[in-house]
Amino acid sequence: MGRLKQCWSSLLVLAVVVIGTGAVPITYLQSAVAKGAVCLDGSAPAYHFDKGFGSGVNNWIVHMEGGGWCTDVASCIERKGTMKGSSKFMNKDFGFSGILGGKQSTNPDFYNWNRIKVRYCDGSSFTGNVAAVNPANKLFFRGARVWRAVVDDLMAKGMKNAQNAILSGCSAGALAAILHCDTFRAILPRTARVKCVSDAGYFIHGKDISGGSYIQSYYSKVVALHGSAKSLPISCTSKMKPELCFFPQYVVPFMRTPLFVINAAFDSWQIKNVLAPTAVDKRKEWKNCKLDLKKCSAAQLKTVQGFRDQMMRALSPVHSTPSRGLFLDSCHAHCQGGSAASWSGVKGPQVANTRISKAVGNWFYGRSAFQKIDCPSPTCNPTCPAISTED
Repeated sequence: MGRLKQCWSSLLVLAVVVIGTGAVPITYLQSAVAKGAVCLDGSAPAYHFDKGFGSGVNNWIVHMEGGGWCTDVASCIERKGTMKGSSKFMNKDFGFSGILGGKQSTNPDFYNWNRIKVRYCDGSSFTGNVAAVNPANKLFFRGARVWRAVVDDLMAKGMKNAQNAILSGCSAGALAAILHCDTFRAILPRTARVKCVSDAGYFIHGKDISGGSYIQSYYSKVVALHGSAKSLPISCTSKMKPELCFFPQYVVPFMRTPLFVINAAFDSWQIKNVLAPTAVDKRKEWKNCKLDLKKCSAAQLKTVQGFRDQMMRALSPVHSTPSRGLFLDSCHAHCQGGSAASWSGVKGPQVANTRISKAVGNWFYGRSAFQKIDCPSPTCNPTCPAISTED
């Protein structure tokens, strides 16, 4: 389809090297090719691995890259000519920062863990699993196989001895962290403390400005094209249509593994694509507002506020369960854990006078619970930075 092409393309641009603790080289998982665990173009999956040290040698954080989805053959063909569809185009080194940062000063709880960034090249949030390959387009829909091949490889490299582990991600990768969370827990040792963290992956089954749900039809196409149904949590698919199980609000109620959700109530990607997608904004009345909330009319701001209300309702499975964590700020942002500045910086977003890194660290280690919801308007929190769209 390509209707959200501009949206995930903007995330694509931001998936370049982030200045952090130094470049981490890429690892191509060539052994996965024989298993059919490949990117859209058939190339080997890849990840970046910074080994743990000291007290973190048996601790692991597996972080999945984001970058949207492809919904039809045309958009997937376009995608396979980029690093979001082929490891041939991926940058060879990646700077780790934020939740993956290797400096104690900016990432005190996880800096010395084994830190892995799994590259995203399947376009299905690591859920695709179609055996057949059409010779006419030569597209491989194998995201679920890629995820399992990477995890199996990491297990062989020491994760089988994990004492602590986190499955996390940003955006489409954060959705993958939710969808694969319980499986990840089941693979790791029973004695390990295992939890999951979603950064801007809580995409809601929301109504758009037309009163419909464009995002549901969009996800329906993703699930159908990639054969995702059999890879989605059966606890959800046994109760409703598979495409609805792409929405965390229907998956989280059945999750057994503790989950922490980092999200903006006025998520910039969701305002653009869930609330006011171009496909339903026929008169382009939302063209400026959805990019900059300061340019919204009074009526549009009321609609934006209504989107926050939808977000609050969708998050009820999170804040109704004590073992889960929630950092919901009122920023107009998307992915806030990828840079040191927003993860733990003095000018980073705060909720209840707490920065994201402290909230997640305290929750993971059981030092204190954290389920905090920010003030209600998009201008009420002075710690919100300018619009942030990191990966």
